[in-house]
Amino acid sequence: MKKWILKAVVQKTISYLPFSTRINYFFQKYVTKGVYLSDEYFYDRLGHAKDHLAAYAKYGEKKLPSVCLELGTGWYPIVPIGFFLAGVDKTYSVDISFLTSKERIKTTLDKFKIAIDKDILKGYINIQAERLQELMKLYDTYDALPLEEILSILKIEYLLQDARKLSLADNSIDLVNSNNTFEHIYPVILQPIVAEFGRVVKKNSGVQSHFIDMSDHFAHFDRSITIYNFLQFSEAQWARIDNSIQPQSRLRIDDYKAMYKAIDLSIDEEFCRPGNLEELKTVKLDKVFADKPIETVAISHCHFISKM
Repeated sequence: MKKWILKAVVQKTISYLPFSTRINYFFQKYVTKGVYLSDEYFYDRLGHAKDHLAAYAKYGEKKLPSVCLELGTGWYPIVPIGFFLAGVDKTYSVDISFLTSKERIKTTLDKFKIAIDKDILKGYINIQAERLQELMKLYDTYDALPLEEILSILKIEYLLQDARKLSLADNSIDLVNSNNTFEHIYPVILQPIVAEFGRVVKKNSGVQSHFIDMSDHFAHFDRSITIYNFLQFSEAQWARIDNSIQPQSRLRIDDYKAMYKAIDLSIDEEFCRPGNLEELKTVKLDKVFADKPIETVAISHCHFISKM
């Protein structure tokens, strides 16, 4: 049995259990190693933080956003801590559950400490001196502090709520961002979420910046399949394979663009990774995808920037 099938079966089973998110974390930590904070993942997210801030500097009213909103921060708050070091006053992180912990934030800070010591971080973030001092003080006193105080120092506030109905005020956010989160949200839910972002982000001066990974995430774990493997299945077949704790929508770039158009959200700048046409040709596509232009289906990653 291929590794991706085994993982799919296990996660599908876990999704029906109480405390499924917690069980899935331990499954990925000790079995698939999927939640280990690798250097590759850390610096990829730092690159996202750099690009989000650059997008705001280009399209926003100031060089730096004061208040940010991140969708689906996940286990390790890399981007919010990067924003803190850059001088952002507050980052809200909205999710349906609290995935981080004191231990995982410390793991994140360890990576930042190494990047600082090796003089790597300045290649990603324009670090404010006083924020660096605050971070190093936090690092030295970390074990003695409660989680709530740690988050307060880092200027991070978690919103555990339905992102379609945020508790934030109208026109209160400078920058809305996400990092490979859209693909885990089905369109019937994602579209009203992005529309809600349009309510809370500042009109005429706010920015939305979203990275989307349209590859089959099982291929990140099982190298025997291509990033297009999941496109061979019909909607009914995929519904039996997919799971609620790490769902994959399988939308392609044209679907996301259609969603933006439906809520009248412009894409002022986009960056796309064209993917691999030769790999795509090895997969017998389901009709839903076979009817699209092959170059459209092949695009594996994109970054959409919207000026509000």
